[in-house]
Amino acid sequence: MAPSLKSQKEDFVSNLTGGTISEINLVTAVAPVTYILFAAFQSRLHFFHPYGPVQLVADFLLNAVAILLSTTLYSKFPLLLNLLILLPAIILCVGITPAHQKAKRLAKPKHDASSIVTKTTSEPLLPKKPFVTVYRGSMMVITCAAILAVDFKIFPRRFAKVENWGTSLMDLGVGSFVFSSGLVSARQVLKDHFAKKAASSLLARMKGAMRSSLPLLVLGFVRLAMVKGTGYAEHVTEYGVHWNFFFTLGFLPPLLALLQSIPTGGLNPTALYTLLSLGVGLVYQVVLESTGLQAYVLIGDRSKFGLLGMNKEGISSFAGYLAIFLSGMATGMYVLPSATAATTAAATTTTTTNPRNRLLKNLLIWSTTWICLFATTSEYWGLNVTPSRRLANLPYFLWVTAFNTVQLTAFYLIERFFFDGARESAPGGNYYAFAVPRVLHAVNRNGLAVFLVANLLTGLVNVVVNTLEVGRMGAVGVLVAYLGVVVAVAVGLDWRDVSVKL
Repeated sequence: MAPSLKSQKEDFVSNLTGGTISEINLVTAVAPVTYILFAAFQSRLHFFHPYGPVQLVADFLLNAVAILLSTTLYSKFPLLLNLLILLPAIILCVGITPAHQKAKRLAKPKHDASSIVTKTTSEPLLPKKPFVTVYRGSMMVITCAAILAVDFKIFPRRFAKVENWGTSLMDLGVGSFVFSSGLVSARQVLKDHFAKKAASSLLARMKGAMRSSLPLLVLGFVRLAMVKGTGYAEHVTEYGVHWNFFFTLGFLPPLLALLQSIPTGGLNPTALYTLLSLGVGLVYQVVLESTGLQAYVLIGDRSKFGLLGMNKEGISSFAGYLAIFLSGMATGMYVLPSATAATTAAATTTTTTNPRNRLLKNLLIWSTTWICLFATTSEYWGLNVTPSRRLANLPYFLWVTAFNTVQLTAFYLIERFFFDGARESAPGGNYYAFAVPRVLHAVNRNGLAVFLVANLLTGLVNVVVNTLEVGRMGAVGVLVAYLGVVVAVAVGLDWRDVSVKL
């Protein structure tokens, strides 16, 4: 890449100030809105069963292209796009009765709370949950779309990563990726908890953590070598001279292994990891403001302190990302278990309570809690502290956590509304496959591998194409083709029943 073009591309993503949280919420709302349309087609018409080429194209347009359009062509009109997607869903819901409801009217089965508990006792303790897959898959698609779209002029600069203070779509995406990783990391802790296994030794936990970290660290070094070796445009103030996002992900498991040595004090896993996340976030914020670390990270001399100074952003922000990862784990503790497991674990649950309502209650309570905590620190409602992705400070951590818990709540409400009655009547008896778009399932199944492919393709496109000179429709064409390749890799791996472990 020519030096002048490299500097132009670096300037294109530098010194940005972001946009408003309300606009970000509208743009990202396309993910739950497209799930509503998918659910309407599936529950009313069984459109995606059986699944063939036509269904795959419709799936791709709905769960990949629509998300891309919300951040590009419709970036100024996200509400209009959401309404256009929602309109056919409303028509279907008003005009057609779901098949499972028709069957209910004919059979008129009797349901009570005891029968619900009885039916769910055969569930696995940690089942695959449609709304979790849709949430993680949608997050991965919008992340993959943004990492290339940001290099084109059609992608608004207010959506790109902020230089110092403020909020943007891509700032949210980075934190959401970490939160989502924490969410699924709760699975192993829950397995040990339900099996009533004694806590592993620190040495055993560190060995397991290093096995998880090693591939990520290798990817980090590979990306570093590629960026430095090809002269690829890089935004140094994002993470530092050598640090990148793979290093942040790679160092999280060992730190988590150390934190798991802290005595639980009889706390349940959700409370424990919530307190840990808040503790890390609060202590880090105090350190930022009381030691001069904040000023050094933002305006300090990078040549000071050797490698530490050269990578001051990535090293400092790691504490904030650890807090986000822990809050994701705390959320996973009540989201991942089956209704049976959650009911068994809660001593206050009575046989007259629908166990699935417990999850909805928890999601609503925790969504409200995280929103209120964010409000207490925000510049408008509380302590007048502005979020900073570069620092990963306390308001940034609380914003990311609040957003993701609200998104999970939205996806769960959609699943409950459209599919709850189809648990026994889903085609082939596979409720999960019936309620999850195949594209999102495939992307989620090999999430890290898909993310790696997206990064490689992003680099390839930038080397081959001068993205700054591509017009609107040309950019959309390139981005749709790019997402098509990413989705094709994910669906191809899933079709061959391959899970890539990185």
